[in-house]
Amino acid sequence: MVRRRFLLGFSVGLALAIGLDVAPRMNRWSSSVIVSEPGLTASVGIDSSSSQALINEGQRSDPTNFSPQELRELQRRFGVHGPQTPLAQLFTKGLDELTPLRAHTVSRLEELRPTILIESRRRGVNPMLVAAILFDEMQHAKPGENLPLAAHSGLFSTHGPAQLGLSEMVKQGLLGPEASEAEIQIARDQLLDPKRNVQLLVGQLARQKKLLGISTQRPLNASTRPRDAKAMATLAYLHNGKLDYPTRILRYMQDPELHALIYSARKTPVSGLI
Repeated sequence: MVRRRFLLGFSVGLALAIGLDVAPRMNRWSSSVIVSEPGLTASVGIDSSSSQALINEGQRSDPTNFSPQELRELQRRFGVHGPQTPLAQLFTKGLDELTPLRAHTVSRLEELRPTILIESRRRGVNPMLVAAILFDEMQHAKPGENLPLAAHSGLFSTHGPAQLGLSEMVKQGLLGPEASEAEIQIARDQLLDPKRNVQLLVGQLARQKKLLGISTQRPLNASTRPRDAKAMATLAYLHNGKLDYPTRILRYMQDPELHALIYSARKTPVSGLI
């Protein structure tokens, strides 16, 4: 009996000692965590009321969820806004289900593959991000918008596979803000040229990486670095300006067919007669 009481008292005392030791240790380690990525930095306290804050500031499982603070900052700096209307999102999803349209889009994307790889390597941009944006923009392009006559009429504000406008050429220093009509016509012709358009898209992504303070020395890698996934979601958001756009782009980046198109090795078939 005495032995049992002694063991019981010893167990209770040990449990209390562990509790007293663990609690301060957890407080010391979780009082403040710095989530740091150039351009995406926040200091977040971790407790019962703010444990979700760390997720919302760059360590979340879903990189396409932007916190209210992030949205306000992106709105202030870049003029982005909310998602498409539900009807527009439904229409976009419907287009993705059209197999013939998808096959045609993939075929066009394959023609641009060499330019995507060369320019992405040169500018330190992930080629799958470029391919995903191109796939989305070509898949959902408006009929006739890339015809020279329609483009030069001024009816459409964006052109080419990546749906870029004259404003992007101005931001890249390729067109003066007070350009003449002749210079604008030449700039539109460049936007309509598929290969040149891809070059401008990669230039846009590199420019935005620099504005966000993200390193331009290496491509972002969403599969191994959560912060890179958040950065790519942000770049996609800035390209299109719609809040639902990053989700589609990151989904396309995981598409097996698009992934194979960009990364698979191509070999010329050997004739059976040789």
